[in-house]
Amino acid sequence: MTILNRRQRNIARAGGRAAVLVFFVTFLAFPFYWMLITTFKTTNDLHDTSHNPYLFNDPPTLEHLRVLFEDTQFVQWLLNTGFVGLAVVAITLLLAVPAGYALARMTGAWGQTLGIAIFLTYLVPPTILFIPFARIIAVLGLQDSLWSLVLVYPSFTVPFCTWLLMGFFKAIPRDLEDAAMMDGLSRFGAFVRVVMPVSVSGILTAIIFAFTLVTQEFVYGVTFITSSSSYTVSVGVPTFLVRGDVYFWGSMMAACLIASVPIAIIYNLFVDRFVAGFTVGAVK
Repeated sequence: MTILNRRQRNIARAGGRAAVLVFFVTFLAFPFYWMLITTFKTTNDLHDTSHNPYLFNDPPTLEHLRVLFEDTQFVQWLLNTGFVGLAVVAITLLLAVPAGYALARMTGAWGQTLGIAIFLTYLVPPTILFIPFARIIAVLGLQDSLWSLVLVYPSFTVPFCTWLLMGFFKAIPRDLEDAAMMDGLSRFGAFVRVVMPVSVSGILTAIIFAFTLVTQEFVYGVTFITSSSSYTVSVGVPTFLVRGDVYFWGSMMAACLIASVPIAIIYNLFVDRFVAGFTVGAVK
């Protein structure tokens, strides 16, 4: 009887874990399914309330993709987003990595205090900052240029990534650097040849977060860019696919699917390193 009860408890436990797993997989995969099915549904199928919204009631269509690629400059928006994202990530790493390391190795309470102060600048709403930024962009002559976004976006990616990397660098033992310097390396040499290789997970985490923040930003993009050929995806899609009270839902979902799938693939390819960088950096 005891063996039977134990077996029943094991089966119930396994069933509970499977149910929780199925729930979360369904919950997380549903947005992608919704974008996919909406992309290929006909307009009549989308708007007819008597139809099942989760299935194809009419034959699939490619019309929404045709509108997206032929009636808008979606490909150019993707290229613009990629250019701005890569440039901002490079600038963010150039500034945030040494800043995070310096704050992590600063003795006393000043390092933690400065780290919190830097992170608080990330919480300043863009609606407050875009007015002074607009003045700076005008003085530099960067209106309607992607370089204006490259200049402005690090204002929120650098503080966040500095704070994130500071926590990660704190988790790396100082003994590694001390041993490297005893072997003849300078402080900078120990940082480059010892700390950086160990910090790959944290740096990858910062890269993913910085690129994601850039791709979803809207306020600065719509403020500093006026020509459609210079739009990023987050600005171009709602600008051209929302006309008054008419929403091109199929084309919008197609754009969201195409823009989000590469980021989702990157997350899944590097999920182990990403989780390690995000959790180890929280360990003091």
